[in-house]
Amino acid sequence: MSSPDLAPILLSWYDRDRRVLPWRYAPGVAADPYHVWLSEVMLQQTTVAAVIPYFQDFTRRWPRVEDLAAAPVDEVMAAWAGLGYYARARNLHACARLVAEWRGGRFPDDEDALRQLPGIGEYTAAAIAAIAFGRPAVVMDGNVERVMARLFAVSEPLPGVKPRLKELAASLTPASRPGDYAQAVMDLGATICTPKSPACGLCPWRPACKAQGLGIAETLPAKTARPERPTRKGIAFWLTAPDGSVLLRRRPPAGLLGGMMEFPSTEWRETGWNLDEAVPAAPLAPKSWTLLPGLVRHTFTHFHLELAVAAGRTPAQAAVRGVWCPLDRLEEQALPTLMRKVARHALSKAYSRDRE
Repeated sequence: MSSPDLAPILLSWYDRDRRVLPWRYAPGVAADPYHVWLSEVMLQQTTVAAVIPYFQDFTRRWPRVEDLAAAPVDEVMAAWAGLGYYARARNLHACARLVAEWRGGRFPDDEDALRQLPGIGEYTAAAIAAIAFGRPAVVMDGNVERVMARLFAVSEPLPGVKPRLKELAASLTPASRPGDYAQAVMDLGATICTPKSPACGLCPWRPACKAQGLGIAETLPAKTARPERPTRKGIAFWLTAPDGSVLLRRRPPAGLLGGMMEFPSTEWRETGWNLDEAVPAAPLAPKSWTLLPGLVRHTFTHFHLELAVAAGRTPAQAAVRGVWCPLDRLEEQALPTLMRKVARHALSKAYSRDRE
């Protein structure tokens, strides 16, 4: 089977068996660029199942890019909490403002111009250009890389082989219906050509798949071994005032969890902390800090984190860097998942301690 035959076969399969997703339009129907952009940014390093409720919430609250641009950034960050990779949320808001204020609410329709917008890289630009504007762009995500590696039996490991996989994908990308085709390849990887136990018997490209013919489909794509993630440690400070409010502060705008709200903590390092050593990093020096039992564990892309939580009380809402937040309004804050874990841990352990 020649390469030119593959795109029509896959499009026929897509017309029949595509996934129904809230941001996806019917085959052949031009998609809303705002919906494509929003979903693609959310889907970066996040699963479809996790993104669906966030996409529905965002489009309900902010139906147009102009609405999102007009929203306070803290409100957007709070709505994003739980999706992770919080620089995406800051860039999302910055991009919305730029499109709304400088482009009259219209996204550019080519990859080069799209890549000039905040938070839009090579993959997202290609996806928007193909799906929203019908450009024959080569859309490469992990699903597409896996499909290409198996279809052409490419044994060289990722990430070094990425340029070759993109060349192979480009050789198949049709001029007709490129947006539907891009989504079809991603669907194929997500539902049939899966990382483990691929359903080769259901694959429309099975007759052309070299890896399937060789019996090596499940071994591809090969990957260079990653080093083990180190474990970092720290102590977070749960400081409450007499009215029950808790102290929060904002992280610096750049870096990990940039711009999000947090409970004050020590630095995160590979060696552990004892409480006496950690107290100088506390927001205040109340008469005593008490380490609560247990640890909060969280995994980032490059390291694991273990946080102990020290609880303390202050006789008044002291004037310190940060904000005092009532407990019943914590959900309104732009707290990342890690800090929500800290809050749940502190509330459960401190409540148990108070009852003893």
